[in-house]
Amino acid sequence: MKILVLLSGGVDSTTALAKAIEKVGKGNVIALSIIYGQKHNREIKSSIELANYYGVEHLYLDLTKIFKYSDCSLLKQSNEKIPYESYEEQIRDSNGSPVSTYVPFRNGLFLSASASIAISKGCEIIYYGAHSDDACGNAYPDCSPEFTDLINGAIYIGSGKQVHVEGPFVNWSKKDIVKEGIRLHVPYNLTWSCYEGREKACGKCGTCIDRKHAFIENGIEDPIEYEE
Repeated sequence: MKILVLLSGGVDSTTALAKAIEKVGKGNVIALSIIYGQKHNREIKSSIELANYYGVEHLYLDLTKIFKYSDCSLLKQSNEKIPYESYEEQIRDSNGSPVSTYVPFRNGLFLSASASIAISKGCEIIYYGAHSDDACGNAYPDCSPEFTDLINGAIYIGSGKQVHVEGPFVNWSKKDIVKEGIRLHVPYNLTWSCYEGREKACGKCGTCIDRKHAFIENGIEDPIEYEE
């Protein structure tokens, strides 16, 4: 069995990578990192370091052009500022709509594209690091269990029943993911979660806040540096 892991370079996808390696061995795991027009390449740098650390094959895909019509605050062409609020605050302000850092149908596109690569590379499973905190309140609807189940069914049928999609953490909180990563000895010092691309993580964007809380709740110090 071979597993293709969508590797962004963040906490969730890196823990998924470690879990895949534990399950089938590094020789049967391929990491796929996707460029989509994000404002910085800091997470791609982390994905390279992580793939080298684990010794897995590492592929890249550029989907930038697909997102050129979006004004999402994470993308280079947008003048929108990245909000310095927790996801809870953003969900409250969004009135049930996805938050401003939601890239339109990003996971749907990532998984569909990765299915083609998985078939070509002989991978039976695709892992992606969606979790319940991101899906909560419709913040990122393409991280929900419902989305995962449905796209798994579509890809399984569309691939000729060759490929399954699995979100191993889709019902987990980020606290649970970090706890699992501690067990798996994940090198979180190499990961990058911040929506900004500066030398240190900003500590104020939604994903930084979520990450910091997850480490605190596990009683350990986050090994990366923050501006504040």
